Amino acid sequence: MSCCCGSDKKVKLIYSCSGAANTGYLADQVFRQLKNEGIASGTCLAAVGADLSGFTISAKEADENIIIDGCPVGCGKKIFDNKGLNYTEYVMTDFNVQKGKTEITQEIIDRVSSEIKERIEDCNG
Repeated sequence: MSCCCGSDKKVKLIYSCSGAANTGYLADQVFRQLKNEGIASGTCLAAVGADLSGFTISAKEADENIIIDGCPVGCGKKIFDNKGLNYTEYVMTDFNVQKGKTEITQEIIDRVSSEIKERIEDCNG
């Protein structure tokens, strides 16, 4: 799918867990950093989960949906699985962050954001 301006730029949407644990906070901060860097357009995971049609349609039509989940519970993943939507998931605990234990610093946010950015760019050539 091309963007509305007629270019060949792919539509990439990014969603984030914003759970109560430190890993949810990290997921939200990484989401914001990647969105602000223009890696993908930020949108609302809760709206997809709530079946708000415009959000679900956008997810279906996107070239790539990127989910930033906080922990292996994978709420974002489960929302997308339940709706039959395609996605790529990144889980904060896969980046040497322990749920309920690791203090989330700007250094950790930058490191995880950078690692995810590299993986996204590698996948898109």
